[in-house]
Amino acid sequence: MATGRRKTNRAKKEETNWQERVIQIRRVSKVVKGGKKLSFRAIVVVGNERGQVGVGVGKASDVIGAVKKGVADGKKHLIDIPITKSNSIPHPIDGVGGGAKVMMRPAAPGTGVIAGGAVRTVLELAGVRNVLAKQLGSNNPLNNARAAVNALSTLRTFAEVAEDRGIAIEKLYI
Repeated sequence: MATGRRKTNRAKKEETNWQERVIQIRRVSKVVKGGKKLSFRAIVVVGNERGQVGVGVGKASDVIGAVKKGVADGKKHLIDIPITKSNSIPHPIDGVGGGAKVMMRPAAPGTGVIAGGAVRTVLELAGVRNVLAKQLGSNNPLNNARAAVNALSTLRTFAEVAEDRGIAIEKLYI
């Protein structure tokens, strides 16, 4: 009996390192033969603050069900992010999601996360602590979150670039 408890505790510990933040809950309706059918759409960001983050969307007839579906969708769409020693991103990057554009620039230690809305949530749950970001073109939280994830997914480290070019890292700086 004690072994069963230990297994559940380990499973809980593995699950608890993921953080979830709800960006938006919106009531949506569908017109059907008998009238309008109401449901809820939840946009959720899931991250472990150690370089993994995902954005998920869930729809259900109740808010709790929509958030659970959004968390499950976010875990399906996780991406890995390279983070520097100063808890920043390796280089400037732009991302696009729908009509939204997001610009991100690395920042010095102690700067903090200077970003707004959904982009701030994505960066914080990814584990980035020092970054400058700007949303352009859209105020839609879902498109801005997807643009942020798009930008973060295209980040590359100096070691990856050197390996792709087939040269030593020291020769990159020349």
